[in-house]
Amino acid sequence: MTLLAFDTATRATAVALCTADLEPLEARDDPEPGARPRHATHLLPLAAELLDRAGLDFSDVERIAVGVGPGTFTGLRIGLATARALAQARRIPLVGVSTAAALALGAWDAALRDGRELVVPAIDARRGEVFAAVWRLEADADPADVLAGPALIEPKAWSPGELADALLGLGASALAAGDGAVAFRAAIECSGALIPDDGSELHRVTARTHCRLAARLRDRAPEEVAPAYLRVPDAELARRPTP
Repeated sequence: MTLLAFDTATRATAVALCTADLEPLEARDDPEPGARPRHATHLLPLAAELLDRAGLDFSDVERIAVGVGPGTFTGLRIGLATARALAQARRIPLVGVSTAAALALGAWDAALRDGRELVVPAIDARRGEVFAAVWRLEADADPADVLAGPALIEPKAWSPGELADALLGLGASALAAGDGAVAFRAAIECSGALIPDDGSELHRVTARTHCRLAARLRDRAPEEVAPAYLRVPDAELARRPTP
């Protein structure tokens, strides 16, 4: 089956194409520090680039996987709207993939090699907060099977200190990965969590992991795939009257 996967929950635009016959193909756009995300202008061109590399076009896509967050409101809205439009136009299945689970899958093997017991995907939520979840590592299990199921602590918005306290309370060693772990390194490391170097690939959401997780997840009607915002969007807060 030809699966097109993408994620726009973070500043990056990550796309992957997975087929039965080829190794997964990947493309991404990572804005420079301080630059605005380019999801709206880069998502479909990156997808078209991968299809062209595989000798395919959009008519060959048989299933779509989209990252549902947690992440930024605007990024998620763009990703979900694009996924729904493609699925409806082609009348093909759509599956929503947790961005937190996909990030955890990318860090799973590194956490096991370091003898860690927990993996903590951490996404910069802005406003001084981090979107984070916690999964317990299982050495003998397929990580995609574990991550397609419930987390030890489901994704939520934390202050860095709250996340550090929660990890301390679990009494287990952890590896934290993601741009939230980089942004709030000092606070999260107070829990004893290992955070890879800032430039590590473990901090980047990659749509290749969405392909693995999508194989364990049930297809949904396009209107049933919903974003995991986890909190009120910035724009709505700005419209609220000041107390």
